[in-house]
Amino acid sequence: MNKFLKYSFLLPGFFALLSCSDDDKLDVTDIEVPTGYALSAGTATGFYNSSVAYDQGARWLSGTYNARFNSGDQLYDNAKSSNENGHGGGLGPVYAGYSCGSCHRNAGRTEPTYWTSYKNGGDDGSGPYGFTASLIYITRKNGTFFPNYGRVIHDQAIYGVQPEGKLKVNIRKQSFQFPDGEEYELCVPQWTITDWYAEEIAPEDLFCTVRIPLRHVGMGQMMALDPHEIEELARRSNYPEWGISGRCNYIKERGKLQLGLSGNKAQHADLTVELGFSSDMGMTNSRYPEEICEGQLQMEEGSMMGLAYDLLDVSTENMEDVDLYMQSLAVPARRNVNDPDVIAGEQLFYQAGCHLCHVTTLHTKPRGSVLLAGTELPWLGSQTIHPYSDYLLHDMGSEIMGVGLNDNFVSGLARGNEWRTTPLWGIGLQKKVNGHTYFLHDGRARNFVEAIMWHGGEGEASKNKFKNMTKEQRDQLIQFLWSL
Repeated sequence: MNKFLKYSFLLPGFFALLSCSDDDKLDVTDIEVPTGYALSAGTATGFYNSSVAYDQGARWLSGTYNARFNSGDQLYDNAKSSNENGHGGGLGPVYAGYSCGSCHRNAGRTEPTYWTSYKNGGDDGSGPYGFTASLIYITRKNGTFFPNYGRVIHDQAIYGVQPEGKLKVNIRKQSFQFPDGEEYELCVPQWTITDWYAEEIAPEDLFCTVRIPLRHVGMGQMMALDPHEIEELARRSNYPEWGISGRCNYIKERGKLQLGLSGNKAQHADLTVELGFSSDMGMTNSRYPEEICEGQLQMEEGSMMGLAYDLLDVSTENMEDVDLYMQSLAVPARRNVNDPDVIAGEQLFYQAGCHLCHVTTLHTKPRGSVLLAGTELPWLGSQTIHPYSDYLLHDMGSEIMGVGLNDNFVSGLARGNEWRTTPLWGIGLQKKVNGHTYFLHDGRARNFVEAIMWHGGEGEASKNKFKNMTKEQRDQLIQFLWSL
C-alpha cells in the first residue's frame, strides 16, 4: 500500500462522537466510503463531485442543527437590502458585497471580476470595475489607516450614496521557460483606486492590496484544531536545508490574545462572521454596533435616504446560524486516489518538500469547536483531518517580476511578505464549483503551474524542485493537486 495513502483507511478514529442528544447523533453505520475515495475530514467528509461540492452539510447534521444549518445557508446566500429589518436598517450605506454568497459563490471563490473583464478585452485599465467580488485593503506607506476610509475601500453603495472608491487594474504579463523548454506566463495585477468619495490619495502615499475570497472548505475543522499541535508545528517547523521556518500569528480578539488561524495571513482567531456582516455588508451587529462609515459623509447621505442607525441590522442568533452553516459544511473527499499518475504526483509532492508547509495530517481538539454565541459542535472533536496546511506564516516574498508576493500589508504579527499556508483540501474542485482556477491572495495565478511558480522566499526551494522536474513529472504533480 502507498504509504502516503494509508490515512484513507483510518476509519475507527473518525467516529468519536462526544456528548450530544440521541436525536442529534450520527448513525455511523450509515457512512459508506466509495472505492477510490479518501476521507479528508473524518465524519465531515462529503462525496459530492459537482458544482455544489463545497455547499453540502456534514453527515452528522440532524434535528435542530440541520434546521439551523438551512437557516444559516439562506442567510449566507440571500442578497441583503437596505431595509432588511423593516426599519431602514440593513445593507450599507456602503459595502463590499451584498451577501456572503456574492463573494463566496457555493461556499467557494466567486470569479474575480477584474479577470472577467480581462477575458472580455478590458485589460487596459480604462475604467473602474463595478462589483469586484474582492476586498480592497489600503494603508498609508507607514502602515497607518486613512481616517476617511479605514482599512477597506467599500466600492459599493446603496442607491443615493457614493461608494468610497472604485478599483482599476492593469495586468502586466511576462513569459518564462522551464529548463526543458516548456513555456509559462506570470501575471502581475497593478491596482489603482479612482473616484475617491473624499480626499484623493496620491499613489505615492498608498499601499493597496486586493484579496479574492477564500474557499469556505474545512472552516469547522480549522476552528476545532488543537492549538498546541499548531504551536508545536511552529516550534519544529525549521528546515534550514529547505529555507523553511514557519511561525504562528497571534491576534487580540474578544479581549484576549489568541492564536490566529483564519484569513490569508492567519489574522483572525474566528471565522469573522460578525466582521463580515459589518465590514463587508455594512450591517451593524452586537459585536460591531457602529456603521463602518461612522463619521463619514455617507452617514448623512444615508440619513437623507431614511436609514435608521439606532437599531442593529442583524441579530446574534442569525449570525450564529451562519457560523454553524460554515462550520458544518462537508469537506470533499479526495478523488482518483488510485490513479497511477496521481500516486506518482503525490510522491513528487513530498519529494519537492511541499508537505513541509502543506502538512498532510492534523488533529482536532477533543471537544470540537464553539460557535460565536456559545453553541458547541462536539462532532468536530477528536478527528484526524487532512487539510494540507500547517496554518502557519511563511515568508513568500522573494521578488519575481520585480514584485513577488509582498503586499506591504501588516496583519497582527504577519509582515507584508508573510502568508498563511493555504489549505489545499477541496482545491481540485474549484473549477467545477466556481468555474475558474484563479489562485493566490489576489487571483494573479490562473492555474496550478502559475501558483507554484509564484512561490518565493520559503517556497523557493520547492518551486525549483518542481521547475526542474520533467514535463511528465510536473503534469503528475498537478494531477495530484486535482485529486485534492
